[in-house]
Amino acid sequence: MAVKLQSGAAQLAKQHPQIWAAYETLGAACAEAGPLDARTRRLVKLALAVASESEGAVHSHTRRGADEGLAKDELLHVALLAIPSIGLAKATAAMTWIEDILRERKGA
Repeated sequence: MAVKLQSGAAQLAKQHPQIWAAYETLGAACAEAGPLDARTRRLVKLALAVASESEGAVHSHTRRGADEGLAKDELLHVALLAIPSIGLAKATAAMTWIEDILRERKGA
């Protein structure tokens, strides 16, 4: 499945296609290296994006999770689970990033 890249990633892919291809290959190899199913991998990737406070990655994994059938409450639960580890303020920020994408998709 072709993924529509957001601006920063799209620019990198266009300017450095060999690096982007290697990055995609690495991602696929990491995904296939263990026993987690696709749904679980997406939730873990969203959790890592939340924990690293990467708004762009949270947006990306929220979009992809929604495309893959994850429900709004499942996506938001990831941010709630982050509260004890990263703090209320950071987890709340991540919730707003998730909700931004879900709202954008609902209005589309």
